[in-house]
Amino acid sequence: MTDLHVLDEGSGPAVVLLHGIGGSSRSFDPQVAELAENHRLLAWDAPGYGRSADVEAPLTMDDYADRVASLIEERCGEQGAHVLGMSWGGVIATRLALRRPDLVRSLILGSSTVGSGATPESARSMLARAADVETDLAAFTADRARRLLAPDTDDATVAAVAEEMAAAIRPAGYRSAAEAMAATDHTDRLPEVNVPTLVVAGDCDEVTGHAASQVLAGGVPGAVYVTLRGAGHLANRDRPEAFNAWAESFIQITERLRAQ
Repeated sequence: MTDLHVLDEGSGPAVVLLHGIGGSSRSFDPQVAELAENHRLLAWDAPGYGRSADVEAPLTMDDYADRVASLIEERCGEQGAHVLGMSWGGVIATRLALRRPDLVRSLILGSSTVGSGATPESARSMLARAADVETDLAAFTADRARRLLAPDTDDATVAAVAEEMAAAIRPAGYRSAAEAMAATDHTDRLPEVNVPTLVVAGDCDEVTGHAASQVLAGGVPGAVYVTLRGAGHLANRDRPEAFNAWAESFIQITERLRAQ
């Protein structure tokens, strides 16, 4: 796994953090600052992102999930880890739970979906974004950052997120992720997910939206669904205190239930 950059902070129950398609390990700065006090946080830069190596060829959703499985096996062993994924990271996390449930202590899916392959329109939109990245990354990140955050976010924060995105994204890595998303639809397989699952959505999310998150939560047996007021697509950044409280509480509950 030397080709992957992984931030490894804190001690306690392990939590793997999987960023969205426009992010990196830095996307979880608000979580690392608080949750590392009681948890071991493992936040990757996905293949082709941030400080991780370039992708030599496009990866499938299975490939991404298998990379996460290898990370968990190497860093956490047979005990596995809780897996928190935002957006695209949540789709990877879902696929991981389907392929390797033995490694997933719980799922926390933030602003996520069943995959962009659920409709032809969403698949086309995802692939079009990859083309925009290849055409003008700076323009793409400036526009995208505004849409990802809550409407009342100040200009300085939007600019900082856009700069962070520009530093994380590389066109080949983004296209690989976009193609994997466009080919994925977990709708019919959600009933197979057999790990405790929390789905978190922002009520101001204009990217995923409530309907997509509700489909995800409604399809996973026993999933808990939470809406955070005043949060956009980057709910973990717009409302970090509330997001962290739900995530930490859910992890604690699942750990206690496992111990019984």
